[in-house]
Amino acid sequence: MAEIKLNIQQGEPGSFDLYDEDGKAGEMIFDVSGTNLTVYHTEVEPEKEGKGYAKLLLDAMVAYVREHDLMVIPMCPYVHIQFKRHEDLYRDIWNKINEG
Repeated sequence: MAEIKLNIQQGEPGSFDLYDEDGKAGEMIFDVSGTNLTVYHTEVEPEKEGKGYAKLLLDAMVAYVREHDLMVIPMCPYVHIQFKRHEDLYRDIWNKINEG
């Protein structure tokens, strides 16, 4: 069973950390500035790939963003691909204004 913990420290990027029975298995690195949450990086341990852990991290981030009325700037390639692929699911939280 996987568990996600939110890790926020003042003045540093935050992370959603995913743990399973073996310990930390993945993370999503982000930063919040104003009403924007910028996702920089999503990583799952290579031996844990294929278990849907990246999607669990994505879902946790999306729930957090909606709960706190934030918008997402998806700098992370994984998150950007998911937003493009399933735009109808994320349109309400996707800040496209700051995209290049």
